[in-house]
Amino acid sequence: MRFKNKTVLITGGGTGIGAAVARRIRQEGGNVTLVGRRPEPLRGVAEEIGAAVIAADAADSAAMRAAVETVVETFGSLDVLIANAGGHGVGPTISMSDETWDLAVRLNLNTAFVSARESLPHLIKSKGNIVVLASIAGLFAGPDAAGYVTMKHGCIGLAKSLARDYGRKGVRTNSVCPGWVTTAMADEQMEVIVDKFKLKNVEEAYALVTKDVPLGRPATAEDVANASASWLRRKHR
Repeated sequence: MRFKNKTVLITGGGTGIGAAVARRIRQEGGNVTLVGRRPEPLRGVAEEIGAAVIAADAADSAAMRAAVETVVETFGSLDVLIANAGGHGVGPTISMSDETWDLAVRLNLNTAFVSARESLPHLIKSKGNIVVLASIAGLFAGPDAAGYVTMKHGCIGLAKSLARDYGRKGVRTNSVCPGWVTTAMADEQMEVIVDKFKLKNVEEAYALVTKDVPLGRPATAEDVANASASWLRRKHR
């Protein structure tokens, strides 16, 4: 029960990594609020684990400010922000539309920035934590993913800036940079690889993209949740 009496806000909490982090935090006693644009998957996770739900766009300043205030009014404080919302921005630069680029900015970088900005006053009070879910694409450029790669590099830069500016005020910030993770979003990309390389199925696609991974497999959402929670436990031990 390491997170007992701690309140955690998770953006993009209805599926994949966000949902897995929510389960892990609840298992260890934390109060969890899930934020996302689609209420149906949020409610499904919330009913499973006993979490609160706020349907909101994490890139919308007013909506995120209201969400944070609701969390604080409900639980009395905000201790942790998991800036997990993201995705999209796949394709080579030469053919990427303005709309695809703008969506990559909004879903990956704006969501992290806005949620952090609106949470910071309360995190300073609680001497809390921020975890920014970035990607290995924030460290290395994968092929034909200019928008996603650029925004995940930006997420790491944001995390560094938050750590530099607010660490001395008691707010610790870390970024987690997974490779391929078996989520519904990644499954969609595997279907593209199946078609491109004439593979039999999604499993063969995952095997192809992780052939140089030391464990020889993609990560699971639970693997990433464990890594994310480990940063938080260091503070709350």
